[in-house]
Parts: sequence; structure tokens; C-alpha cells
Amino acid sequence: MTAVEGFAEDGYDEVRKVFQQLVDDGRETGAGVSVWRDGREVVRLNAGWADAGRRRPWHAGTLVQPYSLSKSFATLAALVAVRDGALELDEPLATYWPAYGVNGKERTTLRQVLTHQAGQPRFPAEAAGLSLLDDAGLRESLERAAPEYVPGTSLGEHALTYGHLIDGALRAGAGTTLGEMFNDVVRPALELDAWFGVPDDDLERVADLEYADPAWPRLLHAAPWLQIPDGVLDVERANSTAWRQSVFGAVNLHTTATAMAAFFARLTADDGPVRALLGPKLHADLLTSQVTDFDEVFGTRITWTLGFVRDHGKIAKGGIGGSAAWWSRKHHHACAYLTRRLDDHSRAAQIAMALGDDLSVVGED
Repeated sequence: MTAVEGFAEDGYDEVRKVFQQLVDDGRETGAGVSVWRDGREVVRLNAGWADAGRRRPWHAGTLVQPYSLSKSFATLAALVAVRDGALELDEPLATYWPAYGVNGKERTTLRQVLTHQAGQPRFPAEAAGLSLLDDAGLRESLERAAPEYVPGTSLGEHALTYGHLIDGALRAGAGTTLGEMFNDVVRPALELDAWFGVPDDDLERVADLEYADPAWPRLLHAAPWLQIPDGVLDVERANSTAWRQSVFGAVNLHTTATAMAAFFARLTADDGPVRALLGPKLHADLLTSQVTDFDEVFGTRITWTLGFVRDHGKIAKGGIGGSAAWWSRKHHHACAYLTRRLDDHSRAAQIAMALGDDLSVVGED
């Protein structure tokens, strides 16, 4: 048996119990859980290993890639440019990025990108031979491609393209990149232990990803949207230094459970750092329901804000593989469950149940 380390204050014993059971059952081999309430961390639990060789124990400072949870922070990078007047939410991207405004994308807006309505939920077939690290090539493939549907008329999470679309808009309209905007502006303003492009000194903290089942990548509902470019779900590539130090804004933020729970705990606060970063209007826009529809990639009805999933019980974001973080609108606490063992979201769902939360997607506010 692997011991769960850390603390759970009075009233949170069930969270520890559920987490220990996940470890004892072998469903978890390396993960962290953090819960924040009333401005402080009331649960910080760690278990398992940070590496495939099981020599580095998982600890509170372990960084891990939570896949699509990364998108919320790409959103913030875009909104800082809106705050500064370099971009506008409802101005066609072609105003700043002329090369993008072709083949049916002439009127596509940043708001449509941020709410997954831009019609480019995957990279086009012509990008199939490109490297994961070919930022320019992948961005240019999106420039040339026609959208899969008329922007604004349908919904599907832009599973891998989200960050490249934001990066293209930032390069063209603000003269910066997604990585620079996040690491130089967003991250320090929010005091986040989170990185797009892990610095050399922090590489030793990064956890290796592993499959719960080698067949897992092929069994995903979202698999058709994750095939180009090849290798996003290949753990050998994901565990490479080159990938960890690159910026692939849709999926490869690296962060800790404590950092994510702390962020969500302060996300909605009128006196919090997100509101201070964006200003009252953009902060309200960030959290307000923007669109509710059937999301083809999720395979369910869903409500998107500009960067999060929202329903009557929570404001949340998860990542393929099992990581998730949320703010409970009902109980006024925040939780993050970050894992290196790629599987479904049932583990995070059980932690949520122990807190009285529900991670199922309701699709309405």
C-alpha cells in the first residue's frame, strides 16, 4: 500500500478516504488533490510517484500536464491583449491577421475562438505530416484551411487548435506570443506556479505521464479531433524535455494541484487577482455564460464561458486523461485533482462527490 501524504482539515476526512482508496485500488499511481476555502488551503494530499521508474515521490510541488485545463490560461493571455486594446472580442481576426481571413474565416472573431465556435476544432489534413513542435507550420495550416462549419453556427471544443489560434491573434495584433503573454504578464500577476515552457530549473519537478491502459488513446470519444498532428497523446513525446519546454497552448501547461485550486478559489472574487488583471468588465465576460449547445467533441450539451465550462453548480475545466479543477458555486470551495495516470474522469468525480460536488456536464446555467 502507498501512503497518502499531506493534510485534510476537520470535515474533509472523506476526501482523504476516497483518495487513499483510489491509490489502494491501483487506479491512481501519482496525483495531487488540493481544496481551498475562505482563502486558505484546507486539503493538500499527494500520493504515488512522479516518474515512470517510481523513484521520485509525488509531492506538493510536482508539476504535471493537465491537457485541456491549459486552455483557460491561454484564454487569459488573449484577454490581457483585449484589456490593452490590442485585440477586440468581436472584431474579425482578419483585421489584425489578414492571412487568416480567407476561405470562410473572414468574419471569425476572437470571441468565437474563445467559445469554441470558430469552426476549427482540429487541424486540417494538410498538417498531418507536421511536427508537434512546428508552431509556424501548424499556425499557417489554420490560416489556409476552411472552417468545418460557418463560424458561430455550431460548437465543438477546439481540442488542439485553441492555443495556436490565440497565438496567431496575439502575434498579429499585439506583437507578442501566447507563451510570452502568459509567462511575462498573466503568471506573475496571478502568482501561479504554472508554465507554458517549463524553465530548466523546474524540469526536475515535472511528472511523467503514463497510460492506465495502452489502448486508452484509441478509445476516446474525442480521438478523431486529436490525431493531427501525430503524437499529442504519445506519452514518450509528452515526457520529453523538448515538449515540456515548448508552448502548445491548448494542452501543455504544466502546473500543480495547489496552484490550480488556489486559482479557482480566487477566480470569481471581486477583490481577487483575476479581476485585478482583467478589470471588472472583462472579468464579468470571462465568467458569463456565452453559448449553450451540443458540443461535438465532448459529445454532450455544454455551456461555455470565454474559457471555462459553467453550470448551476460549478465553474470548471478539465483535461483529457483525468485532471480537473473547479469552483463550487454551491459550496464556495475550489478543488483541483491533477494526475499523471491517463484515464477517465471517474477519479476526480469521486473526489468531487466527497465534497458534495458534481462534475457531470449539465449544459446550462
